[in-house]
Amino acid sequence: MEQVELQRVEAAIEAILFTMGNSVELSRIAAAVGHDEETVKKIIHNMMDRYHEEDRGIQIIELEDAFQMCTKKEMYEYLIRVASVPKKQHLTDVLLETLSIIAYKQPVTKMDIEKIRGVKCDHAVNKLVEYSLVCEAGRLDAPGKPILFATTEEFLRCFGVSSLEELPLVKQDKLEEFRQEAEEEVQLKLDI
Repeated sequence: MEQVELQRVEAAIEAILFTMGNSVELSRIAAAVGHDEETVKKIIHNMMDRYHEEDRGIQIIELEDAFQMCTKKEMYEYLIRVASVPKKQHLTDVLLETLSIIAYKQPVTKMDIEKIRGVKCDHAVNKLVEYSLVCEAGRLDAPGKPILFATTEEFLRCFGVSSLEELPLVKQDKLEEFRQEAEEEVQLKLDI
């Protein structure tokens, strides 16, 4: 691709990502700029590298098969000087625990989450939905048709991963340690 055409395509991609605000599927970007998906993906990855090398205030991130232009988190302090202070979402231990269960077991029902946690999770799930980290992902084909929950693109953005495959794996020895801690907690409650 000649340089003039490449510059035109990059400018179009920037305009699309900037204007849309949210993530845009690769197929839609490719159709808009009139090139195949593989070529467009390479161009976007080159743009991502260049933004990183030049230490720009914005970046392009990849979310599954989509891309989004956003501000680098290091720029937050400058943004709050200009904008009113945004409400910062606070993830408590309960919310993080519930979110990690959903992330690793999705799609999952509230009842499944409660079985794992051992306590009600209505408030935690509702907060995660409010924060757009979790969404309804359909209904389970079972009596009562319980709602299934899954993580969102916002979850990927907030935790800096491109896809769920990038989530860290829990090591087998840690699983055993967690199991023992849970058994000890249950025993303590039974002894009381």
